[in-house]
Amino acid sequence: MAAVTPELKTAIWENQFYYLFGFLFLVFIILVVSCSQISIVMVYFQLCAEDYRWWWRTFLVSGGSAFYVLIYAVFYFVNKLDIVEFIPSLLYFGYTALMVLSFWLLTGTIGFYAAYMFVRKIYAAVKID
Repeated sequence: MAAVTPELKTAIWENQFYYLFGFLFLVFIILVVSCSQISIVMVYFQLCAEDYRWWWRTFLVSGGSAFYVLIYAVFYFVNKLDIVEFIPSLLYFGYTALMVLSFWLLTGTIGFYAAYMFVRKIYAAVKID
């Protein structure tokens, strides 16, 4: 098996540095932080109101950003795409539904675990004398 030479590596990337992956990672970190913060704030207000049923609500609230993705996908379909047949529309909305569901599960899970760690931390600090 031949070794990959430096000339081959530069030929693949055409001597260009791509910063896209760094920017995507930075945006992902911002997404994680914002989902975590909104779920922690929501749990804090809910626990202050003595409502202890926070489990599913954190999942739904932090997963709510997927609703924005769905609304934008419908807006994009109506205003930018030129699809008029049924089957391509069905494919577009089918793949969009899969993407939105995956995004909702991702952001909901992030928010739930952040809220769970927050609740464990604040109840671990309570001292019973």
